[in-house]
Amino acid sequence: MRSIWEDPLTTQRDESGRFQVTNLNVYYGRVHALQDVSFSMGREPLGMIGRNGMGKTTLVKAIAGFLPARSGSIEFEGHDIVGRQPHQITRAGIGYVPQGRRVFPSLTVHEHLTMVGAKKTARWNVAAIYDLFPRLADRKKNGGGELSGGEQQMLAIGRALLSNPRLLVMDEPSEGLAPAIVDHLAEVLRSVVKEGQSVLLIEQNLRFATELCDRILVMVNGRVAADLTAQEIASNPDVQNKYLGVV
Repeated sequence: MRSIWEDPLTTQRDESGRFQVTNLNVYYGRVHALQDVSFSMGREPLGMIGRNGMGKTTLVKAIAGFLPARSGSIEFEGHDIVGRQPHQITRAGIGYVPQGRRVFPSLTVHEHLTMVGAKKTARWNVAAIYDLFPRLADRKKNGGGELSGGEQQMLAIGRALLSNPRLLVMDEPSEGLAPAIVDHLAEVLRSVVKEGQSVLLIEQNLRFATELCDRILVMVNGRVAADLTAQEIASNPDVQNKYLGVV
């Protein structure tokens, strides 16, 4: 007999890790924020870049279940997750690192990590997160509000990994961080990707995105305007100026 807690998204999975967005349309009132957005990815890390206000965070929130889609589909491992609640999407295997970190000021680092309830035998458990981010182990008794921006970002990533996601979606993880911290995060995330973790990275920091992802999508005015290799965009100032307004 099926448990009342059993979610069809967590059964009969296609383990290829395939993620596909098709003709996705999202509105804020009358504003057409996402316009027929379509792309797909497998296990490889995929980056998405674009200037502010282009629709990147709107896309992430729609994927995570925090914004409703007017039309289109978001399929993960053969299941359409449009209309699902955030907790159902997490249980289906998609981890979410929100823009701005969203840590609780009054909870300690250890409380943040233990409240997720990861199994000790899982790849990502509390001990594994402390190994990945030793700084968090040093600060395990400190509240979220006492952490630096970089430490908060480590905590947000660690918290998301504790759901042991097959796809990790990160929204602007380098935002507001010092270059040295960004470089450290890139190094850590490369090690996670090397283990086989699938990542969808939403970023404005071109260097960070291209260091982690070999394939880059460009979002312009709510549409995917280009699908490029990291080399194509990193080595071409004209392309950067066209899509990002940088030289």
